[in-house]
Amino acid sequence: MALIKSVKGKSPTFGKDVYLAENATVVGEVKMGDNCSVWFSAVVRGDVNSIEIGNKVNIQDGAVIHCTYKKANTILGNNVSVGHNALVHGCRIKDNVLIGMGAIVMDGVVVESNSIIAAGAVVLEGTHVESGTIYAGVPAKKVKDLNQEQTARLTEGISDNYVMYSSWFQE
Repeated sequence: MALIKSVKGKSPTFGKDVYLAENATVVGEVKMGDNCSVWFSAVVRGDVNSIEIGNKVNIQDGAVIHCTYKKANTILGNNVSVGHNALVHGCRIKDNVLIGMGAIVMDGVVVESNSIIAAGAVVLEGTHVESGTIYAGVPAKKVKDLNQEQTARLTEGISDNYVMYSSWFQE
């Protein structure tokens, strides 16, 4: 069973059909929507500020979602995929976004809808990622524009797949 822990009187809340892997950790002021999943060794730590997570969000193995004390909460929109071992910290991720494996998204970043942060990218504090783009590299920069069909195939396809994968573990 996942570790679900209250901190300073604040407890996580969950929508319908949420899957939490046995060694996932969800702590403090976390509000999670419907059809979400938090996978093996992933941590969602709302101990020093709040974390809001929309619907159909998957937080893959080893990923960390955190926030900054007295400075920055973290908000993830709908249909967001946070790749394996990614770090999402004190930022705003809007709808239909893919955060690639091992990426780091720092405080004050805004990732607009229908965007992709490439695997291994480091998105520096305060960066504004434009809608319909791919950002890659260290530090991350815009490398390509995407059309809506490309982003939908990737972002919605991965979100839908993770809803399906989580159903395998709930049988």
